[in-house]
Amino acid sequence: MKFATIEDRNILKRGAAVALAAVLCAGLAACDKKPGEPTAGQKLDTAVSKTEAAADEAKQKMEIAAKDASQAAQNAASTAGAALDDTAITTKVKAAFASDPNLSAVLISVETKDGVVTLSGPVKTAGDVAHAASLTQAVEGVKSVVNELKPTNG
Repeated sequence: MKFATIEDRNILKRGAAVALAAVLCAGLAACDKKPGEPTAGQKLDTAVSKTEAAADEAKQKMEIAAKDASQAAQNAASTAGAALDDTAITTKVKAAFASDPNLSAVLISVETKDGVVTLSGPVKTAGDVAHAASLTQAVEGVKSVVNELKPTNG
């Protein structure tokens, strides 16, 4: 192969020198790797695996947190429902007392907790004690009655 000019030969020599330098640099870079040290590809694979594991762990934690939040919401709804039920029972018992001429809805204290109604306060007679308990027990949702009413007249 013949080159037209000396410049063409010089360009070819420079190109060969640059190519040789690039090959030597690549070889030297490979020589920096210590025995047993992972390659760049292995390091990348390890990083990807660690990222995937961290993402899986985060996903599991989020699922657990979502379940916990759901359970807490259900518990709150149940507690709120029970409180509303107790309030409704108390209101119905007070209404029954208000409509009865022998009992005082104002003087008789009615407290309800989980369907158990506690009555306290004064009534006129021992018969009124039993009558108040009977009216209370007839209210829907009442599980039991704790009767602490005290008759003021024998």
